Amino acid sequence: MSHSLTKIWIHGIFGTKDRQPLLNTDIRKDIHLHLQKRLEDMDCGVRIVNGTNDHVHQLFLLSKEFSIAQVMKSIKGETSHWINQKDLMKMKFCWQVGYGAFSVSESDVDRVEQYVKNQEEHHRKMTFKEEYERFMNLHNLDKNQ
Repeated sequence: MSHSLTKIWIHGIFGTKDRQPLLNTDIRKDIHLHLQKRLEDMDCGVRIVNGTNDHVHQLFLLSKEFSIAQVMKSIKGETSHWINQKDLMKMKFCWQVGYGAFSVSESDVDRVEQYVKNQEEHHRKMTFKEEYERFMNLHNLDKNQ
């Protein structure tokens, strides 16, 4: 095979620093659109970006040119800079240090897209902490990592 081919769906998740509820509905759509554009600039095909007032989810195809760590570092850093340059908040904005990134099988892409699309409704029923613990159990991850 003469070309490199990949198709790796990623469900990325990260929050605001200290889980502060800073992403109000007035600015959330613009931030999501900017995150989507940054992912597309990195040659990552984006299915959806959505979230709540304290975290954001992305469902995208990982570019064959970048690692997950490179993509997450870039989109978080660039969007923090953009939010601060646009003075979208009264205080200096930054994302949390870490992130979650989970592979999604082709057969689950539609289900994960619906999950990301319905974040507001979802978080009326489940807190972030409950969701975090569910993800940790679902993916067999050590909670002390």
